[in-house]
Amino acid sequence: MRLGSTLLETTLALAIIGGVTSIAVPTIARVRDRAAVHGASSALVSAIADARHQALRWQRRSAVRFDTVTATVVVSAGGSTGVHTLSSAPLAVVFGVTLHATRDSIAFYPTGLGYGAANTRLIVARGAAAETVTVSRAGRVKR
Repeated sequence: MRLGSTLLETTLALAIIGGVTSIAVPTIARVRDRAAVHGASSALVSAIADARHQALRWQRRSAVRFDTVTATVVVSAGGSTGVHTLSSAPLAVVFGVTLHATRDSIAFYPTGLGYGAANTRLIVARGAAAETVTVSRAGRVKR
């Protein structure tokens, strides 16, 4: 009756585990990158929709500012007492992504139409994963 395993059996088992791990780890990393990019682009689309909604609801101009250095999206609205920040989405902190934009901001008129959007393209990326969000002149968002 044998109670243990030989050095050869242990080495073979570790080699098999190492091989499976070397295949699984990059796949898991790609899945995590895609999930982070999708979550960040959803937050980005939500911030743009929030700015448009605020313009329509309060009948005042609102804006979305894209800070590509810190990958932060800031929604603000103007009123008789000045500009107020309504919300902020730190995409880099929460999702670990980078943000690239063709414009630094988009404004919405009280009618809900975008001003300065002119087919603004926003690219959210992490690792090999990336998603593009396009905002049309009318303020419509397409992913």
